[in-house]
Amino acid sequence: MTTGLRYVYAVCRPFSAPLQSQLTGVGGVPPRLLHHHGLVAVVSTVPERHFAEEPLRAHLEDLDWLTETARAHQQVIDALTTVTTPLPLRLATVFRDDSAVRVMMEAREEYFRQTLDRLEGRVEWGVKVYTDAEPGESGEPERAPAKAASGRDYLRRRRDTFRAREDAWQKAEAFATRLHETLCERAEDARLHAPQNPALSGAAGRNVLNAAYLVPRDHSEEFVELVDRTKDEASGMRVELTGPWAAYSFVGDVVGAAGDEENGEGDLP
Repeated sequence: MTTGLRYVYAVCRPFSAPLQSQLTGVGGVPPRLLHHHGLVAVVSTVPERHFAEEPLRAHLEDLDWLTETARAHQQVIDALTTVTTPLPLRLATVFRDDSAVRVMMEAREEYFRQTLDRLEGRVEWGVKVYTDAEPGESGEPERAPAKAASGRDYLRRRRDTFRAREDAWQKAEAFATRLHETLCERAEDARLHAPQNPALSGAAGRNVLNAAYLVPRDHSEEFVELVDRTKDEASGMRVELTGPWAAYSFVGDVVGAAGDEENGEGDLP
């Protein structure tokens, strides 16, 4: 009997390609496959002293622990994405034992099958557009402006600075809108996320587009080339492409999708 709780990374269709032999997940434990009703839960065993409801709630306030766990979780999802189409579950989805995982899979079987059918052979690409950092946003000291000759001169400078920023912002918005429309034509689906807070992301400049695109794996190369061609189209802006990822942004669209009850952090049915 395997002791400990079950950490579930993802649900997949059965796949034949082997995972990396040295792959480890949360806590340095290799993931294993739990087959049930034609589906596969990718799980590993984690200690109850860290992942039972109360200690897990405390750990989720520990940024270092959370970062390490998220990195291990993502490592398994990335490995799965190279060999199959995973339906990733939320970070720290934990069940009592294998039987509880099977119960969860049966309860959401229709949702898993519908979503996996929809995502089969597709990956997620992320595209972000930033304006160049304004003075003071880059972290470097802002150069002091020359002293105004008069009050009228000071007000004129303020007005010119405001207009320049407004023009740059409108230009950035127009570029981001045009790029999103173009990418939507090449993608099967898209999601617009809230702009990133630079204080949290650490990225320089203002985030004017934060979007995810669902793209057939076979069409990924031309999607990447399309994004690359836009990078030099607008001065004063930076385009960032990330991926391919498991389709995190596109799970949960099906009616009856697995929601907070199953995917919640630390749920122990």
